[in-house]
Amino acid sequence: CLVQRPKHKTRQATQNRSKMATECKKRAVLVGCNYPNTINKLSGCVNDAKAMREMIVSRFGFDSENVELLTDEPESTYKPTRANIMAALKKMVVAAKEGDVLLFHFSGHGLVHRIDPHQPPNEGEAIVPCDLNPIFDVDLGQLIQLLPSGSSFTIVSDSCHSGGLIDKSKEQIGPHSTLRGIAPPVDYKTRGISLATLFQCLQTAANVIIATQDLFPTRALGNAINTGTDNMTGISSLLTTIFGNNVSLKFLPHYERDILNLRSLTEDEGILLSGCQANELSIDMPASEKTGGKAFGAFTYSVLKVIKESELGALTNRQLVVKARNEIIKLGIGQQHPCLYCSDGNADAAFLGHQPNTTTGA
Repeated sequence: CLVQRPKHKTRQATQNRSKMATECKKRAVLVGCNYPNTINKLSGCVNDAKAMREMIVSRFGFDSENVELLTDEPESTYKPTRANIMAALKKMVVAAKEGDVLLFHFSGHGLVHRIDPHQPPNEGEAIVPCDLNPIFDVDLGQLIQLLPSGSSFTIVSDSCHSGGLIDKSKEQIGPHSTLRGIAPPVDYKTRGISLATLFQCLQTAANVIIATQDLFPTRALGNAINTGTDNMTGISSLLTTIFGNNVSLKFLPHYERDILNLRSLTEDEGILLSGCQANELSIDMPASEKTGGKAFGAFTYSVLKVIKESELGALTNRQLVVKARNEIIKLGIGQQHPCLYCSDGNADAAFLGHQPNTTTGA
């Protein structure tokens, strides 16, 4: 970890820098959602998260004690629900100090929709935890606002529509550099859930709750089930009825959001490496000879391959995304274009390294 050097050096300042370099930590929350035994089932997300953990511990100096792994394997006792993911992220952010390097890696389904009619078409990107209670861009933005100055926060999202998960981040590699290619093989699944599918799954969950929990407010839940799906009203009603206040900030009334004093992020707060553009789909690859007999996400597989085959010198965020794009093309996937959103300085900073910054956030 690096710290910013003052122009005039003093013995005390040198000692302070040395102490900070020793004490700064790398922390990570890694999530893999395969949604087993559901219509949304995927194959490679848990493998993604486990492979990423192995890579950051062996290659990037993360202490395994500071790496939180959440998967929805049947034997897992700490499932990647929205509540658990947000709790793990908040714990990581609150514990962060100046100089710390934070990573959030998510492999699973993504979702995009216009929540308000005044929003641009691509606003409202989200990741979908195993309980189908989405985490939206505004939720991640609120966490980034809590970061201390001089820390960095990197999001690697291998999910559909992931190109807009950090508000106001500057596009370094995105639609302007997209190349058209061939369609993926037909046996490849995509990591995205439609609004209709999400609503259907929440309806099923609500009906199960009504049938099994006599004390649950079934009238309110029944009303939520019957709400129309022409916009997010139906999904919002179901989520808030099932999960109470444990839902995205997107579903809070405007006055409650105003109380939180949420501000728009600036381009130097947060680093996003997305599996695709906001209007694209990310591919979930089945096990094959190409992937060593294991299922993976195309983006995570490509990122890990690039890092493994690179020399020990640090790859910048920009270099990593460019090389990952090329690897995805080699896999025969031409319509998925990984993107990079961050400031100019962070684009040319080492991946999971530290870029000194005097502003709040990354």
